[in-house]
Amino acid sequence: MNTGLRITAFAAGLAATFGTAYSVGAALDPAAEDPAPAAHDGHGDPARTPRAGDGHAGSVPAGGLQIAEDGYTLDLDTPRVTAGRRAELSFTVRDDHGRAVTAYRREHGKELHLVLASRDLGTYRHLHPERAADGTWSTPVDLPRAGGYRVFADFTPAEPGAGNLTLGADLAAAGSYAPRDLPAPAATARVDGYEVRLTGAPRPGQASELRLTVTRDGRPVTDLQPYLGAYGHLVALRSGDLAHLHVHPNGEPGDGTTEPGPAVSFTATAPSAGDYRLFLDFRHEGKVRTAAFTVRAGTAPEAATPSPSAIPTDGRTDEPGASHGH
Repeated sequence: MNTGLRITAFAAGLAATFGTAYSVGAALDPAAEDPAPAAHDGHGDPARTPRAGDGHAGSVPAGGLQIAEDGYTLDLDTPRVTAGRRAELSFTVRDDHGRAVTAYRREHGKELHLVLASRDLGTYRHLHPERAADGTWSTPVDLPRAGGYRVFADFTPAEPGAGNLTLGADLAAAGSYAPRDLPAPAATARVDGYEVRLTGAPRPGQASELRLTVTRDGRPVTDLQPYLGAYGHLVALRSGDLAHLHVHPNGEPGDGTTEPGPAVSFTATAPSAGDYRLFLDFRHEGKVRTAAFTVRAGTAPEAATPSPSAIPTDGRTDEPGASHGH
């Protein structure tokens, strides 16, 4: 199924801002995490609840800013951690009777996707927590800097008729806090020896193509590996209120037309004008890396100025030039 993109938009209400930011690019978990392409279950399903940014420009109120929606609540059990110390993040999704949800539809190979980002966009994690039989989700986290963070849980309950939801909750990391400025818009990001070039920019209320091309040592990477059922996974966060756009690529591995690089194409609709931070997760040689860009909705990126927004190979998106580690 061509997932011509789903954007789950979190708009309005999230207190502070992902307005100032650091760099990104992090290596997620290796091949064991995603052995085979997963079907894009639920995304593109006409029966699911429409969400802001799904291509229906301006037709749906922005979602994802709430901690509760459609009878489901994100119950975060770990509201505070200490910067620089490894901690266990745990949470439960509850229904309108307060019961823990224990059945979910699998989407992109997972029952639930968790994005964690700092308010200034300097730290970004795309995590896949484990669920216990009682419905409690947990995952280790190591937040490098103090300050406010936002946790986004993206899931679809298995209950008939339930739509895809993205619920958000705040998380605080104790310690001395010093926010960083949002990196300037740039068309190129470097991470872990790779260079990723962005062509296009999101437009307010209008679908547009975002094309990301991956090279290494000046040569096109033509053997990208599937990650979460695609050759790339894109998340966009709006500076100022943490509005979140969860974008999926045009095409998927094995569809007979989508090539494994060097370019990965997405279709996105921005809920409004403004600055956005884009995080591209891509997998090559068994490791997932994240390249990050700052873009302005409706404005093409500046000429190929390397962006200080890729991140180091320690599995994080906290410093320029990075890779993920689940």
